[in-house]
Amino acid sequence: MLGLQRYAIVLATQYFRKATYSGNVLRSSTNVATIVATNQTVQTNKSNEVTNKIETKGEEPVKKAKGKLVAAAFENLKDDSNQNESATPAIKLSSTSPSLAQIDEQIINAKTVNSLLALAENNSSLTRKHALRIVSILSDWTSMNRAKLSEFENDHRFLRICRMLGRSVPKDNKQTNSNENKAKMNGFRTDDLNTVLGVAGDDEAAKLIASISVPQMVRVMSTLAIRRRRSTPLLRSLAFNISSANDQLDLKQCADVFYAMASLNFQDVVLAAKLCADIQVMLPKNNDKSAAVGSILTSLGILKYRDLDVLESLTKWILQHSDICRPQDVSALFLTSATLNFKTTQIDEVRSKLLNAIVQQDLSKSHEWLNHVWALVLSGLCDHKHLQSVLCTGFIDKLQSEQSNGLTATTKMKLLNVNSYAQLMAPNYQGPLLVKDSPVFDVPMIHGKSKQILVNGMLDALKSLLSSNNYVKSLQDSKMGFLIDALCVFDAKRNPLPVDKDHPESTRVALMVVDYHDVCHGTHRAASGITTLCFDLLEKQGYCVLPVPYNEFSTSDKLLKRVQYLEGKFKSIISSKTNK
Repeated sequence: MLGLQRYAIVLATQYFRKATYSGNVLRSSTNVATIVATNQTVQTNKSNEVTNKIETKGEEPVKKAKGKLVAAAFENLKDDSNQNESATPAIKLSSTSPSLAQIDEQIINAKTVNSLLALAENNSSLTRKHALRIVSILSDWTSMNRAKLSEFENDHRFLRICRMLGRSVPKDNKQTNSNENKAKMNGFRTDDLNTVLGVAGDDEAAKLIASISVPQMVRVMSTLAIRRRRSTPLLRSLAFNISSANDQLDLKQCADVFYAMASLNFQDVVLAAKLCADIQVMLPKNNDKSAAVGSILTSLGILKYRDLDVLESLTKWILQHSDICRPQDVSALFLTSATLNFKTTQIDEVRSKLLNAIVQQDLSKSHEWLNHVWALVLSGLCDHKHLQSVLCTGFIDKLQSEQSNGLTATTKMKLLNVNSYAQLMAPNYQGPLLVKDSPVFDVPMIHGKSKQILVNGMLDALKSLLSSNNYVKSLQDSKMGFLIDALCVFDAKRNPLPVDKDHPESTRVALMVVDYHDVCHGTHRAASGITTLCFDLLEKQGYCVLPVPYNEFSTSDKLLKRVQYLEGKFKSIISSKTNK
């Protein structure tokens, strides 16, 4: 009997839906009655069969007329809109499957839950993209309280869409409380991310991005970062759609997108510019979220994205809200400013209010304190007490004990940077320095592959310009935490001199290749903080620094052109020194 009952209900429901969408029919009780009468005339045999079915309720058999079944189906399927809005026609579905363009148009024009779900019924043309778009719209309507999950979670049309997307079908639970509903909806709202990330391939997933809302795009980027999945087509599609949207992201969303970009090493200047513009608008409205500000600062530093306006605004915010900022947020400001070679116009206030706000005990690990002091060195804000705290033997021993395999190459280079700064650029510093036989000096330093190609191209040109190998030294360890790409010496007439000998009144030139990773990108490009520190330390040692930037010097150029480039640079340096 139960099977007969289900068959009767389903059949009556199908009658109702077929009648509802067979033409431009207004949703009113009169029209429903007319449709039912028409269907009874056309399909007499099936109608009588349904009418004569017996439904069991408890122990008593109850006969239901088909008209009552249709009315009940109508009550269950009616939409959220006001019943007085009878002027809004239902969406038409033709007897044949509509085209993809027609389905897209029907989705756009849908105003009710029922009109959306109707698209999933007996529609063989419905694709995964359409299903995801319908789910996205339902998710947004639910978040705006325009619809309730309980109204459609058990609708067979919704369950069909769920199966298309590979979702788990919600279980029926009539006693679900509001918190459970909210948790269920959160799963529903985020499950479309699994569809984008798991069901489709990268190219197909990228095409689906335009079908979801901007907040959902942000969640997709965050999920990619968590999963460490660097899908270039998907990331480019996300970047394009987020950048093109008129929606303004809040501070948390900006932080999430920047974090994803930094985690996945994904550079997109248009998306970054959009995020910075939204940060400028949202930052003044933020009075309590220092974590979001700290996250944005950290990501900007990792990406080496340099926007002076947003950096100034973030500095101002930290100064105004220093009482609620965590130590790591303030440290992030110093580290990012140093990495991006950013000098704030509020430097005096930063020095007086923030410089001494962080002490070694505020940062739980020794390498975090080293990073903080190293950032102060790059910014020229380092006091003697900061230098002493990291150059003493006790601190280095503590660093070594925290790193199971000994000091890393990065840690050693930072210690050498600090040590050289203390020797050459810290006036009247009398504190401890690294001893000459310290294991910190034993650090293997090599260039990355792309930079080494540029260095080799520069050395080939240099050796063609200078006739003897005695006139050039290449890839010299400076003992200051970086390599000197080439060294040469000239007299006042630009004649090369042997590098191994001392020559009074000579000009010592240090050639330093500057590749893509040595500069900051974004709105205001410049050499990074560490690149600038290396140049400053070399100048303090008496060298004339000759930068060889990647955008001026290319290995694809002919050798003659590269030789002429270096010759012109040497002439300029020696002439400027002679004229002083």
